Amino acid sequence: MADLKSQTPAEVLDVLGRVCPYPLVLTKKAMEKLSSGGILKILTDAPASAEDSLPRFAEKQGYPIEVVKLADKWEIYLQKP
Repeated sequence: MADLKSQTPAEVLDVLGRVCPYPLVLTKKAMEKLSSGGILKILTDAPASAEDSLPRFAEKQGYPIEVVKLADKWEIYLQKP
């Protein structure tokens, strides 16, 4: 699989300060708009979103995902097949 974080994202979704279910709901809407092959970069500081709901959503949908933990937030990269 390609290194998603090294590619330019088609869109950046900033959900810093938002808690579930908002990051997941906004991610679903953003992914619907993306073209095939497009990458969505999500910025979140909600552990439940970064470690549970978004990875499960990606797995269920078959989206390649890469989660990068930074000091106080996560960068999550999803690719629309």
